[in-house]
Amino acid sequence: MEKKLSGSRNGPRPASRRGTLTSVKAEDIFNKPLTKRERETVSRTAGRQAAGDDTHIDYSDIPPLSDEQLASMTRFRDARDRLEKKKMISLYVRGDVLEWLRSKGPGHLTRINDILTSVMEAERRVNRSA
Repeated sequence: MEKKLSGSRNGPRPASRRGTLTSVKAEDIFNKPLTKRERETVSRTAGRQAAGDDTHIDYSDIPPLSDEQLASMTRFRDARDRLEKKKMISLYVRGDVLEWLRSKGPGHLTRINDILTSVMEAERRVNRSA
């Protein structure tokens, strides 16, 4: 099928032209001011989060966790952990333990803190229930 031609002063040419690519910097996208509607949406969402209101969330499509999944869960570091003042110490660990921690990826020192925190909290829970 042939392209439609449109008339112009300089003779017939294709009716549609290819779009031109426009270069945009990431700063231009991130620094673009929000529209009134976007500001209202952000404000409404922030208000719900601050109030702890999650009644508008539909959880019906999320399957319940199995006992195996619950048993394999690990502690999530929350904002309180990052805000608490940490103490600088020197610690000796076995070589194989250090290699294992490093094999899990970056953040092996944070991982040591998480493991020790989890053990401490588990011990506190056991002592409270006893």
